[in-house]
Amino acid sequence: MDGIRGLPEAARTWVERHLGDGERVVGAVPLRGGWTSEMRRLEVEGPGGRRQLVLRSFVKPFFVRHAEGLLCREAGVLRLLRRTDVPAAELVAVDPTAAHCPYPSLLMSLLPGTVRLDDGGAGRRAGLLARQLLEVHRVAVAEAERPRPYQAWTSPERVTPPAGTRRPELWARAVDVIRRDPPAYDGCFLHRDFHPCNVLFADGGHGGEAGGRPAVGGGSGLWISGVVDWVETSWGPADLDVAHCSTMLALLHGVPKGMAFADLYEAAGGTLAGRPADHLYWRLLDALGYAPDAGKVAAGWRELGRADLTPTVLAGRLEAYVEALLERYGG
Repeated sequence: MDGIRGLPEAARTWVERHLGDGERVVGAVPLRGGWTSEMRRLEVEGPGGRRQLVLRSFVKPFFVRHAEGLLCREAGVLRLLRRTDVPAAELVAVDPTAAHCPYPSLLMSLLPGTVRLDDGGAGRRAGLLARQLLEVHRVAVAEAERPRPYQAWTSPERVTPPAGTRRPELWARAVDVIRRDPPAYDGCFLHRDFHPCNVLFADGGHGGEAGGRPAVGGGSGLWISGVVDWVETSWGPADLDVAHCSTMLALLHGVPKGMAFADLYEAAGGTLAGRPADHLYWRLLDALGYAPDAGKVAAGWRELGRADLTPTVLAGRLEAYVEALLERYGG
């Protein structure tokens, strides 16, 4: 059997073990935009025709070390989401310890649609993102099925102001906000890494369905066809998911888009912390995780056409976003 370029033979053998009778892998295409893992679209051919799957593999040493927990969590979440309306991939197989593949891997169905990161239409997409995030937060799980409690991605001791900032007092004020104990909250099901790079959009008529499930968007226009990357799924405050998407929108499309997302979420029916100081805590807990180097998130964005998002641009946007949060919510 001929090898497939870009797909290790051991990985191909493992994948084909989980295919239907007579099916085989005939092609593999790298998918762009991710930085935690290598993603490949696999072309599968068999008696019933062709179909496509996605193979996710952790290859960076840090993620290889944590792969078992991450991939087992994602596999469990994908199984759980099959009984919901959230448009997530269907799990096919998982090899979390690289017992069969060269690297820890997960095999799943391919969702329709593409990542959209251009500034044109960003406001419209943000409204759909808010509605979709609310549907994620409404996923009902029994207490025994709850994902792990959320983990903070920074702490006051780890925050470093960007080099060359002329506003050290601004950063000191922001860090003081997250020195307090976390506010009390009503927990819900969190994606925990929900942002435009982890959401797929499609155009045109679709009958209101994505993979057989109701889709956010509807009609014949733009709609959300998939939500991906469930390795960080957690239990915690809705504010934290809103905060993360808000930070990403501010970096991608400018501070006003980041500041508006919480309002869009509440307009869709979502509930956030009642006290501005509590909401500010969650917003800054996320935003400060990107100091001093906001540019570290943008390698995948530049692969997808956003060459304008230089480290200088992103550093400026992050500082302006932190300032806007403090101005609006106090601190």
